[in-house]
Amino acid sequence: MYSRGMSTSERLIESTRELLWERGYVGTSPKAILERAGAGQGSMYHHFKGKPDLALAAIRRTAEEMRATAAGVLDGPGTPYERIEAYLRRERDVLRGCPIGRLTMDPDVIASAELRAPVEETLDWIRERIAGIVEEGKEQGRFEPTLDGGEIAAAVVATVQGGYVLARASGSPAAFDAGVRGLLSLLAPRPA
Repeated sequence: MYSRGMSTSERLIESTRELLWERGYVGTSPKAILERAGAGQGSMYHHFKGKPDLALAAIRRTAEEMRATAAGVLDGPGTPYERIEAYLRRERDVLRGCPIGRLTMDPDVIASAELRAPVEETLDWIRERIAGIVEEGKEQGRFEPTLDGGEIAAAVVATVQGGYVLARASGSPAAFDAGVRGLLSLLAPRPA
């Protein structure tokens, strides 16, 4: 499953990332992590203080990856609308859900300020970046001047996260796609 060149600590982090996405924190046992990583029994404790420390490393890695992916489209070419559209329409495994959003449903993650911090920071970063793009569009005269960048950014994040939930519930990405189309029609730029 993992390349031979990957270190044991890397295999443990990657295994934990996958298991957190699939099963959540409670459902991710140290035994499952070790089995998935192909690591020996003492490996986790050799590299990490325990499951919470390893989970934090995995959550941070997932958060960094999610911010980098979002930045790739939000900081890309195009008008403010086109960049927000690119973020909403980017390739996603909709039926699998969001690896960061999934963690907000995990009571043990939410109860831990340390585990929750990278989740909260990532969602805040995305909202702030989108809010800035909306303000940029307003300055260019491309969006209605009455739009509130923070509110639009919250609506974008809510549409994505809610779209995952609706798609998973229905077993089809159609609900996610419908939410994206609806939001984009509301955000459509002003005529020139």
